[in-house]
Amino acid sequence: MSPLVPHGLRCAGVTGTNGKTTTTTLLAAALARAHAPVARATTLGTSLVHGDGRDEPLEVAHTLDGFYAALHACAQRGGAFAAVETTSEALAEGFAQRVPCEVAVFTNLTRDHLDAHGTAEHYLASKAQLFVALPPGGVAVLNGRDRAATLLAEIVPAHARVVRYGVTTRGDAIEPLDADGGVPVIDASGTRVEVRLAGSTVTVSTRAIGAHFAENAVAAWLAAEALGVPRDAALAAIAAAAPPPGRFEVVARAPCVVVDYAHTPDALARTLETARALAGRGKLTVVFGAGGERDRGKRPAMGAAASAADQVVLTSDNPRGESSRAIAEAIRAGITPGASVIVELDRRRAIERAIAESGVDDVVVLAGKGHERTQHVGEKVRPFDDAAVAREAIARRARRLGPS
Repeated sequence: MSPLVPHGLRCAGVTGTNGKTTTTTLLAAALARAHAPVARATTLGTSLVHGDGRDEPLEVAHTLDGFYAALHACAQRGGAFAAVETTSEALAEGFAQRVPCEVAVFTNLTRDHLDAHGTAEHYLASKAQLFVALPPGGVAVLNGRDRAATLLAEIVPAHARVVRYGVTTRGDAIEPLDADGGVPVIDASGTRVEVRLAGSTVTVSTRAIGAHFAENAVAAWLAAEALGVPRDAALAAIAAAAPPPGRFEVVARAPCVVVDYAHTPDALARTLETARALAGRGKLTVVFGAGGERDRGKRPAMGAAASAADQVVLTSDNPRGESSRAIAEAIRAGITPGASVIVELDRRRAIERAIAESGVDDVVVLAGKGHERTQHVGEKVRPFDDAAVAREAIARRARRLGPS
């Protein structure tokens, strides 16, 4: 362990393309149920998680030194654990060597960040660093229904243990699973899944809505148990924990309006699959764009994923120095011919239009920005919050329609 990591603090790292923030959040809640506070670091920020679920934000820099400061703050308050979202960029720069994790979690691998890594092979190799660095007695928790797990298992050191999990919605298991999840049950209150173990069955529940969140909850439970948290305590904490903002966050009903961070083809497809189940016979509309100056090659695939909706509204995301219209056209190239597509590059107007034109039984998904509170256009970064804009649009819609 790095001399800059407090002695006795046990770290768990979570990596993958999608689900890192949710898995880390649920894992921190489970660890806090056993020994609080827990240092939690995700793309949403760094905080101390207390046993009662209370979240105490830490004002530290988003740097390695800031992370070390958070670990020391946790240790000084009597904490014993840290749950860390580890990005491919940080791992490529040597994070796993500076902060070895006793437990390493892999969620999944799909296309993303090729602008930073160049190739899918480099992207996977960066994530693999978390597992190569496992210490003696360490545990790798791998999604065994993702093909990349087979490659990761091969590089786990002999002195560490591999635990494989999976949920049927990801596809067939590549190898036998230690924790085999069935078909998730999803409703407006959350998601639950029955998981088969050797000789027993466990129900894993989360307040997050969506089959992919069942995977995250199972991974968090197994990681917590690997660190010594009693099973019942871990499962109870995960079931009670609030999901992170912007992860299939329902901000309004009638129509149902969902804010989701989905910004990869796989994530968008899974989000729309969940939204379709909630919509039933209602209309499903998705409003989204793609980030400028980032992995241009994924844009047609985003369009293909969006084709699952009844109505696609293409708009701006964080265009940065690119043309929002050019980004929208690249996405449109992948949308199924004949699909209903609207191009409204002003994101506020796009959201307002989608909500205004939806009925009470419909579902509107605002995808791509999730928890973000700004929009990067050209050289300017301006305030923009999908959830706040949606709530304003819902209120305006209610005033226009009057009492029901």
